[in-house]
Amino acid sequence: MKRSFSSIRVIALGYAAVVALGTILLLLPVSSATRMSAGVPNALFTAVSASCVTGLVVCNTATAWSPFGQAVILVLIQIGGLGFMTIATGFSMMLRRRLGLRERQIMQESINVDNIGKIASLTKMILRGTALFEGGGTLLLALRFVPRFGWKHGLWLSVFHSISAFCNAGFDLLGAQSPYCSFVDYADDALVTLTLCVLITVGGLGFIVWEDLMRHRLRFSRYSLHSKLVLTVSAVLTFGGALLFLLVERHATNADVGAKQALLASLFDAVTARTAGFNTVDTASLSSAGKFLTMLLMYVGGSPGSTAGGIKTTTVAVIAISTFNGIRRRESKGVFGRRLETDALSKAISVAFTNLTLALAGMLFIFALQPELHFSDVVFEVLSAIGTVGMSTGITRALHPAARLIIVYLMFCGRVGSVSFALALLEKRARPAIMNPREKITLG
Repeated sequence: MKRSFSSIRVIALGYAAVVALGTILLLLPVSSATRMSAGVPNALFTAVSASCVTGLVVCNTATAWSPFGQAVILVLIQIGGLGFMTIATGFSMMLRRRLGLRERQIMQESINVDNIGKIASLTKMILRGTALFEGGGTLLLALRFVPRFGWKHGLWLSVFHSISAFCNAGFDLLGAQSPYCSFVDYADDALVTLTLCVLITVGGLGFIVWEDLMRHRLRFSRYSLHSKLVLTVSAVLTFGGALLFLLVERHATNADVGAKQALLASLFDAVTARTAGFNTVDTASLSSAGKFLTMLLMYVGGSPGSTAGGIKTTTVAVIAISTFNGIRRRESKGVFGRRLETDALSKAISVAFTNLTLALAGMLFIFALQPELHFSDVVFEVLSAIGTVGMSTGITRALHPAARLIIVYLMFCGRVGSVSFALALLEKRARPAIMNPREKITLG
């Protein structure tokens, strides 16, 4: 009997199952702070946002959900961040059950690795590394939260925000006193800000890069081309972005703060925009240049096989390398002494174009439903959704129910991978036996 589902379809359906289960659990009265059902729209939106590690919310996470509901959201974040196949594989290994070829193939597709034989060791490394960083983040954040909120609530906040940051989710529980404030109260706190930056960055690098770093330590020349591109582009986006934020926000959000807070805020803005979703300044107060820079970073996102979304750093690297080589009339698309795969550019363009098309379509439909919304706010919201970022200028709660469904769809596509999701819907098992002839066209 032939299998009817490819690995891509299994991954898409798996995330859909996680969303469905999360929605059911959040619908329970025990999940709501009022002990009344939150309703399908709110439960569905929250379940998708959590399992797709986005962070867009239609109700205040700190006050709308009970401790049980917050725990459900946290579990969805962890599953969504690591991937449900990573969790499932981890449980299989704990039960000392041998991984079958089918499981290895799905896991391979889920975390974007080439060598199927390394799945077991890579899964162990992912789970151990996750526990290490999330545990370390919890201890560091507890130094601030426990003295302020007490042992019980302070530790819960530390655990929640450490996992949320590592998984690039953007959910926070700091809105009890001031709704939707995120980490604004900690804008000048280096310990909290830098801890979150490290967790977000490490989670967004990708598990393949982790393996390279563990094996070769700081010997950059021995890293794979993938790791070199990820680390280089990530460094450029982080530090280059921080410098640009420092420049464009000097008369806006950084106008009345000291040098230390301005530096921390600019660094945090550059890091969180790449799919984390937290903020230490009011996003709506960013300058026009700051919002545009945030949109660009949201579109790029993190790296393949990570907890982050976006079109990914390697996609940008491949397009940039190919563009520069094309301008210089160089046939070889090389970098760091290596040539890229022949189909790397076509894959990169497919990812970038599909994400952009989905984003533009989402914007168009939302504008049609709610023409009163400001242009930049809608663009920001849509790019935040497709990039699984979670930052918002504040219009999420004002969206029409149909517009919220569009955001839900974009968040789901952004987590599964827009191209992967399209393939899951349109994939055909049979390949054509005859290929059409080629013909040259003029470009540019």
